[in-house]
Amino acid sequence: MAITVAVAGASGYAGGEVLRLLLNHPAYLSGELEIGALTGHSTAGESVGALMPHLPQLRERRIVDSTVENLAGHDVVFLGLPHGHSAEIAKTLGEEVLVIDCAADFRLKDKAAWDAYYDGEYAGSWPYGIPEMPGHREAIAQSKRVAVAGCFPTTTTLGALPAVAKGLIEPDISVIAVTGVSGAGKKASVAQLGAETMGNVRAYKPGGSHRHTPEMVQNLSEYSQQGPVAVSFTPVLAPMSRGILATITAKLAPGVDAAAVRAAYEEFYADEPFCLVLPEGQQPETQNVVGSNMVHIQAHVDDITGRLIVTAALDNLCKGTAGGAVQCMNLALGLPETAGLPQAAVAP
Repeated sequence: MAITVAVAGASGYAGGEVLRLLLNHPAYLSGELEIGALTGHSTAGESVGALMPHLPQLRERRIVDSTVENLAGHDVVFLGLPHGHSAEIAKTLGEEVLVIDCAADFRLKDKAAWDAYYDGEYAGSWPYGIPEMPGHREAIAQSKRVAVAGCFPTTTTLGALPAVAKGLIEPDISVIAVTGVSGAGKKASVAQLGAETMGNVRAYKPGGSHRHTPEMVQNLSEYSQQGPVAVSFTPVLAPMSRGILATITAKLAPGVDAAAVRAAYEEFYADEPFCLVLPEGQQPETQNVVGSNMVHIQAHVDDITGRLIVTAALDNLCKGTAGGAVQCMNLALGLPETAGLPQAAVAP
């Protein structure tokens, strides 16, 4: 029998990107995977063709309400819902159902961190969905519940992880990340209007106030040789639809030089199909990862100040959300991890 997949929040940016990837998944093309219920709230009753004409294979399908009844009976359920809505639905789905949550409901292990940054009741934590973090690939493969990482934490974690894990830097990190407007979701917002974003760049939720900060701290502290990692994170909104470019800086540990950094990064990601350490002198660019599940990374040593400057770019909707979710689905179902996930980007 075919694997059946439902997508809650199908008409949102994350849900739509999950569908785009599934429609090109080899299991879907062979008939081994079927796309079942497509659910939403405000868009219930509308056709996919009207809402998402970029998905012509599903144009005749209609969005149905995000009820337990509509989601039940599937082998896999992707939850592309706003924060705070996943926990209740997940409780009602059987333990045999693979549930992949693209929201923050189950990402944080520390209740105090949740309470400090999110509203609503703390729901606990699930295996965390960045397979490239050592030990996480195995945990995802053995689980029926996966919490997909946030887009900023995915970029920052993969950019900084080799330096933290190898003890190349002091555990005090600064992150400035430029992001496209799709990261805020599809909801109507004055701040996201074209007239507000075109020709304009602005920082928001600076240093310590963005809710992705504790996720970054959690991820990097897991591998730190020097205790908990401090992260000061400021996002910057740029007039583009997709993409994140993060600049990560930290003081080098004593005795660390550029050759050691280069060797550590190349070794750490040598066998990772979606993490590309660029040649020396080449910088990541968002245009080179659009539509792909890749993270492009460069690590540069500033000899004058003794600091490491890591730049990392990814597509926030693909590797940063939906691509990471499908990657986790592949692992949990025993499918090839790279199935349906493009390495090549859209250019120009």
